[in-house]
Amino acid sequence: MSALPSPAPGLRIALLALAALTLVPDTATMAAAGELPAISSRQRTEKKSFTDGEIVDGFLKTAFGAEYHLAGRVDRIRKFDGPVRVFAESDRTDRKAQLAKVVADIGRRVQHLDIAMIDTNEAANVRVKLVRDRDLFRTISSFYGAEKAREIRTSLDPQCLSGFRKNDNFEIEHSDVILTVDNGDFTFLDCAYEELLQSLGPINDTASVPWTMFNDNVSMGYFDVYDQYILNLLYDPRIKAGMTVAEAKAVLPAVLADVRAWVKQVNDLKE
Repeated sequence: MSALPSPAPGLRIALLALAALTLVPDTATMAAAGELPAISSRQRTEKKSFTDGEIVDGFLKTAFGAEYHLAGRVDRIRKFDGPVRVFAESDRTDRKAQLAKVVADIGRRVQHLDIAMIDTNEAANVRVKLVRDRDLFRTISSFYGAEKAREIRTSLDPQCLSGFRKNDNFEIEHSDVILTVDNGDFTFLDCAYEELLQSLGPINDTASVPWTMFNDNVSMGYFDVYDQYILNLLYDPRIKAGMTVAEAKAVLPAVLADVRAWVKQVNDLKE
């Protein structure tokens, strides 16, 4: 795979979201309903009721800043401003099928996000590279160079990662995601959800919010309710790329009221 393309004039190589995930052994193969016991148990005990303050706090902590960044400002909203098309590069048809389900699930649960898989790399603005664990460091090196790859491995030791390139308006132009295919179903799904979602904009990991998958101490394996709030806030049309924290805070109360109604509907939540 060629290295991550150098940014054109006016573009910056933006950010890397790196997940230092804990390996969770699979207790069974994928069930008929497409679920794992490790995921089902988390869904049964998932917290689904949050105050406005809890939701806004997580949104601000993940939509601004960056766990690790290469260049450019990180104090603005970053998001795609248009359809998101995902291409997966792999010879593992099983993992590609799982990834397609993840993408479809994200599209179903984020109201104003147009996201779908696509068969050609040329038309994609999200590229997912599926690799064996032993090839992860080599792949990171091909994307970001050997020096940065060593720095990433030393400081974060990731199992999967994502990064994006944004323009001067803080609109994401292209994202790259690297996932390992041979660490089990739970780890694959956990990585796929986290890195795909972070490649859409909320790239800052935080240890201070216990309900988000954007916390390296949290493993989900599915698109939880709390993170649905974060992504639906980010992709509401009133939250615009380039907004400052103050500008986002000014519109968040109205946006959150509508997002609450949507998340309640799509998850069949009770009052």
